[in-house]
Amino acid sequence: MTRPALIRCSLTLAALLAGSAGLPAAEVTFLRDVKPILVSRCYRCHSSLAEEGGLRLDSAAAIKKGGETGVIFVAGKSGDSRLMAAVMKTGDLQMPPEGDPLTPEQIGTLRSWIDAGAKLPSAEEEAKIDHWSFTSPVRPELSPIADSAWSNHPLDRLVAAKHAELKLTPVGDAPKNLLLRRIYLDLIGLPPTPAELQAFLADDSPQAYEKVVDQLLASSKYGERWGRHWMDVWRYSDWDGYGKEIRESKPHIWRWRDWIVESLNADRPYDQMLVDMLAADELAPDDPQRLRATGFLVRNWYKFNRHTWLDNTIEHTGKAFLGVTFNCARCHDHMYDPLSQQEYYQLRAFFEPLEIRTDRVPGQADVNLDGLVRVYDAKAETPTYLFTRGNDKDPVKEKPLPPQTPRVFRDVPFALNPVSLPNHSVYPGLQKFVRDETESTAQAELAKSYEALKTATSHLATVLVQATQLPDTFKADPPSPPQVPTAIADAELQRALAEKAQLAAEANLLFVRARLAADVANYSSPPAANAKELALAAGAAERMVALAAAEKNLVQLEINLLAARRAKKIEDAKSVQAVAAAETAVLNGVKAIDAARVATTQPHENYTRLTPLYPANSTGRRLALAKWITDKKNPLTARVAVNHIWLRHFGSPLVPTMFDLGMNGKPATNQPLLDWLAVELMDSGWKMKHVHRLIVTSRTYRLHSAAGEVVAANKSIDPDNLYYWRANPKRMEAEVVRDATLSLAGSLDLTLGGPDLDPAQGFVLPRRSLYFRNTKEKKMTFLAVFDSPNVVECYRRSESIAPQQALAMSNSPLSLAQARLLAKKLSEQHAVRKIGSTEAPFIAAAFECVLCREPTADELQTCEQFLLEQATQLADQKTLTAFSAGTVSTVAPAADPRQRARENLMHVLLNHNDFVTIR
Repeated sequence: MTRPALIRCSLTLAALLAGSAGLPAAEVTFLRDVKPILVSRCYRCHSSLAEEGGLRLDSAAAIKKGGETGVIFVAGKSGDSRLMAAVMKTGDLQMPPEGDPLTPEQIGTLRSWIDAGAKLPSAEEEAKIDHWSFTSPVRPELSPIADSAWSNHPLDRLVAAKHAELKLTPVGDAPKNLLLRRIYLDLIGLPPTPAELQAFLADDSPQAYEKVVDQLLASSKYGERWGRHWMDVWRYSDWDGYGKEIRESKPHIWRWRDWIVESLNADRPYDQMLVDMLAADELAPDDPQRLRATGFLVRNWYKFNRHTWLDNTIEHTGKAFLGVTFNCARCHDHMYDPLSQQEYYQLRAFFEPLEIRTDRVPGQADVNLDGLVRVYDAKAETPTYLFTRGNDKDPVKEKPLPPQTPRVFRDVPFALNPVSLPNHSVYPGLQKFVRDETESTAQAELAKSYEALKTATSHLATVLVQATQLPDTFKADPPSPPQVPTAIADAELQRALAEKAQLAAEANLLFVRARLAADVANYSSPPAANAKELALAAGAAERMVALAAAEKNLVQLEINLLAARRAKKIEDAKSVQAVAAAETAVLNGVKAIDAARVATTQPHENYTRLTPLYPANSTGRRLALAKWITDKKNPLTARVAVNHIWLRHFGSPLVPTMFDLGMNGKPATNQPLLDWLAVELMDSGWKMKHVHRLIVTSRTYRLHSAAGEVVAANKSIDPDNLYYWRANPKRMEAEVVRDATLSLAGSLDLTLGGPDLDPAQGFVLPRRSLYFRNTKEKKMTFLAVFDSPNVVECYRRSESIAPQQALAMSNSPLSLAQARLLAKKLSEQHAVRKIGSTEAPFIAAAFECVLCREPTADELQTCEQFLLEQATQLADQKTLTAFSAGTVSTVAPAADPRQRARENLMHVLLNHNDFVTIR
């Protein structure tokens, strides 16, 4: 800028400032007016992230202190304040040094604040902020309905108030057939059958729709449909890694998925679900069904960096449950919300002792094959430090931080109490099924050893009898064939091995029983008087097991040596080495027996436990945090929940920024509606089915998605339908596309729950899509094409319309196979007529089944022509050319040309836009 231009700019700015200087002091406050300027323009260089010139502007105390050159303002005298000279760029400081200068309005605000006395808030005032999301929701009064034709439903009244304010006119109701398809896909993720559609259309009772809603909410399919929604929000991920290496999440976490589905079906209160996910091990340590819920925390596990694991836990606990971006305060104070960096690490302290364990489950002793993966507090004494600028290599060890909730939520009750854990949680080996299975396994092994010894003894007797029945010609010279001594020696060794195995099994059973008795004595509260005596007995029994095992091993080594000697060839170096190695192994085996025998003479109360031993107490931190989050005074929890529910019913949320309801988030489009639903959720006992029923029975939900005559006027006011003057057409989610395709043909396997399935089997196994493994790298390609959830973060699914989706439906073996099966099913229901007769009944049935509507006259004519042409072409084999490559379907095409034409029509309808759209 030239000097004259700079002078003109300064004069203009001075005039603006002069105009603003006379503002009353009350009109400018630090928290409302000044702090946002500092956050947006100054924090990058002057906060805990960076302290250039020793100056921080991220707290009232730091601002008052100033920097290396002293204070930055003189109260009441903006002209003498370095801050004003810096932002006006009239002195030695030019701030900000890069980017656009402050606007005249921003400079005027700073000047007015200083001239009015530069009042700074106290620490308490600074922590308190006047923002709707940090104030508890209050049920608003319902305004009277101006339009008598509109619904008196409470949600409709709140929507109508916004319509009246904006002069919006809602469209008419959705047709019954489309409404039924909408509610089916919405609540259970599957379309209605033709019989269900016809029954609903024929039901003229006033409560026909409400009866359907209740039936769907009572269906186990509801939990699967809405379980997938909440799995998105809670970042469900099966184990992920490279090959067999587990890097993220954990095996067996599918039990958490089943817990989510089961909890929703049982209408478990939302607040209890949150508490269980954060602290079931502290609240219900003796309930393995509820312990599954802690998969929420297990999912965040990351092999290579514990800090990443805990950072993810803090971030997504805040985003998923509270709609707060706590993670923004990891390196410095939050730039928008009243959250300090110290408070971030105090939140970390809640999770600092966290560790993961996998408990045995009935029927499987090997936790690698199956188990209950869950969390527990491992090291309560582990301190939490603030990391300077978020760098874990630079902890502030002089000041360990205790767990504490942020001050902005100080009105929400918080109390922390350690938790004493039951004995069988501390030592899972006390659980009855573990004890019973351990003893029954030892008994089974002993019975098996008896049978093996019996078989080996019988075989030896047979060999000896055969040796005495040799022909006389072999009894002279040589006395017997060469193989006879070999057979006898082998049989004797095998019997000796079986005998040692039987003795080892007997010793093991004795040890198992001694160990079980010692466990009960040692882990009772208090320990039994004879605990030490029983521990010594168990230790002695375990040493006898070791001795028996060493003796059994020696026999096996002698068998190996004999085999090596027989295989030895003269001058063969390898076979000589093999014999030497076998001889050395036998000598070591003899030494092992001697050592084991000596050990049996040395009393010791140590013995191998059935399961790991865990701490007897938990910190209670996560339980305290969970109760704080779900307290009715917490202003955010219920709002976040109903916002997620509303989004998935309507296709758009009430608060657009799903995981950020704070000051940097976008405001609610209908604050009274959001708050009314939040209070209603809490007052109903946090029952989600109640909220679902309220929403879907509202007239707002039942509006048509077609715009109608009011489209032009409404679109000019609300082009994005943020205020719900009509229903939003929605694309089916990935899982619904696949599941609905299978369901239409009657192929869908409705089995509930179980281990995660190989995504590569998605075209073969007809289970619902949520049961297939889903991770960052391991996911079903078909689902990924239709925007399956991003396991890293999916508070709101992305929605795309891409050519690959059409190709997937056209070319996948799934859609082709189901089209053929569906055509067969409908053909059987609508008997095939003679060539030349109308196909209208079949076409109508096809449209009704796939699209839940009748074909239009043009569609009917087009489909009839298609079937005729297809049947004619397919009947003339000479005109057909086989594909050299392409989709290989699991269902072969029909041999009859007319039926094959029907199969092709069904395939076309599955590729219809109305099939993948919820209207």
